[in-house]
Amino acid sequence: MSKWDIRFLKLAREVSTWSKDRSTQVGAVIVGEDRTPGPYGYNGFPRFIDDEKEDRHARPSKYDWTEHAERNAIYNAARMGVALKGGTMYVTHVPCADCARAIIQVGLNRVVADAASMGGDFAERWSEAAQITREMLAEADIPLDLIEVVEEEDA
Repeated sequence: MSKWDIRFLKLAREVSTWSKDRSTQVGAVIVGEDRTPGPYGYNGFPRFIDDEKEDRHARPSKYDWTEHAERNAIYNAARMGVALKGGTMYVTHVPCADCARAIIQVGLNRVVADAASMGGDFAERWSEAAQITREMLAEADIPLDLIEVVEEEDA
């Protein structure tokens, strides 16, 4: 763990606050090999889709309407023409298997997730997916580092 890991996880936390998800706000920031922060994403509805309709926020239908932060960051990179190969993704929660596949396919070298995501309701709902993610990333030789961020820490 470095001061940069903490800084970029804090940035991902800030990005997560932009999500309108009513239960779990997730943020992701992709950082280049030279520590230049690049594309970011948060979980939410696609562009131009009305996120004020109540029925779209209820489980399980919300999963059909919501894009995950990790893939939103990857899509934002594509929109901007930014190559991701060799970069690191900082994310507030351990990615699901769908997002892990995307991370592998675009050539990211490392994933850093907030260790706090491995507790509570989120961990209960996503534990099976997190296990698949761990296995998939390990097989692709992409480290998944869980880092505890202490808010008082002056990084």
